[in-house]
Amino acid sequence: MRLGITEIILILVLALVLFGGKKLAGVGKALGQSIREFKNEVVPGDKKKDAQKDVEKDADKDKEDEA
Repeated sequence: MRLGITEIILILVLALVLFGGKKLAGVGKALGQSIREFKNEVVPGDKKKDAQKDVEKDADKDKEDEA
């Protein structure tokens, strides 16, 4: 059972109507951060340190954007 483009658009429109744009933006931001953190946990060894620095930079940037 596959979702077509019309079904995806319908779901997105309903989500926008139910939750509003600001709430959806926050959900998207949280989802992106969760994915980044998951990738950082999967990365082995030295790359893990670099990935952690990237997460910290993103968190600092997000704090600046909120201010």
